[in-house]
Amino acid sequence: MAALTSLLPHYFPRSSGCRDQCAATRGASNVLEMGLALDYIELGMAETSTPMYDRLVGRLQEAERRYEEMNRLMAQPEVAADYARLQELARDQAGLEELVRLHRQHLKLARDLQDAHELAGQGKDPELAELARQEVSSLEAQQEQVFRQMRQALMPRDPRDNKDVIVEIRGGAGGDEAGLFAGDLYRMYAGYAQSKGWKVEVIDSSEGALGGFKEIVFEVLGKGAFSRLKYERGVHRVQRVPVTEASGRIHTSTATVAVLPEADEVEVGIDPNDLRIDIFHSSGAGGQNVNKVSTAVRIVYLPTGMMVTCQDERSQLRNKMKAMAVLRARLLDMERHKQEAEITAERRAQVGSGERAEKIRTYNFPQGRVTDHRIGLTLYNLQAIIEGSLDHLIDALATEDQAQRLEAALP
Repeated sequence: MAALTSLLPHYFPRSSGCRDQCAATRGASNVLEMGLALDYIELGMAETSTPMYDRLVGRLQEAERRYEEMNRLMAQPEVAADYARLQELARDQAGLEELVRLHRQHLKLARDLQDAHELAGQGKDPELAELARQEVSSLEAQQEQVFRQMRQALMPRDPRDNKDVIVEIRGGAGGDEAGLFAGDLYRMYAGYAQSKGWKVEVIDSSEGALGGFKEIVFEVLGKGAFSRLKYERGVHRVQRVPVTEASGRIHTSTATVAVLPEADEVEVGIDPNDLRIDIFHSSGAGGQNVNKVSTAVRIVYLPTGMMVTCQDERSQLRNKMKAMAVLRARLLDMERHKQEAEITAERRAQVGSGERAEKIRTYNFPQGRVTDHRIGLTLYNLQAIIEGSLDHLIDALATEDQAQRLEAALP
């Protein structure tokens, strides 16, 4: 049977008295809980259970119980007359609808699968038995799909996932080659953003002596940008023969990538008295207006000394708005790291110091290989990846992250 069926708990043996056994053994507190437990018992979904799946089933049954309890409350005249209370219950119930729908769909599939197995085991009509076996295969595939959807629905959602992001790439160890690699990473993310229909806007950049960037800060604007790019935070390592290397020796260099969800003004309160804003002439290319008119903006957050510069736009106002967006994102990220450090002392900052040993991913050009060290995944399509084909990597990282979050969500 499918993986889902083999994991589901068979808490009690099936018998004519299983309803009494359900109530006596599990101590169900109401008819709904007894009914849900009975669904699993009578279906005989598995001979053994796993601790994690026991917890998963418990969460599903609790969601169903809460959903029905909200239905009961909203039907009461005193609740219906209290608009605020009714709206609150409706919002809470809406948050459970998808999980309850999947739970009920899963139970229906399990019943259908049990019936199909019984038909397939009958030898009186070979043609009917063959049709039943085909139905079993189809239902098992549907069950596995619903199981994956239930796992996804149970995972705590990151409220930042749909936010636009600010990406900061800086050359790390390796001198000029690190700057060239930072430029490669920028083009990789710009290509990936284009494939997703997202917009990229450069906020600030400092070019390297031989090309690339010592540092580049840019926005990625688009739905779900943070949900994908958040897995790119950390130290990226490149192994290749630099253009400056005459002997053909392979060098190792790094660049750091920070991915910050953009913060709303209501999320980060900034006292204007804590800011020093400097206006100056842009030093980069951009035409006479950019170079002759004071459009570049530098904002210093006095309590921490944090400095943000934006000189990419032709408008001083737009440069100031972008610089403030970066400042808010950095402050919010700093506060988040502070809170995480208090809860989990061993958690490190997202990009470390840029040393080679701290890498999250290695790009080995001589071998055409990309290895993500967090999940031990190696792919031999470096050229496609460096041009922006990141979905395979990010999908694998997201799957691992989801598995860990599901485990944490089922204590």
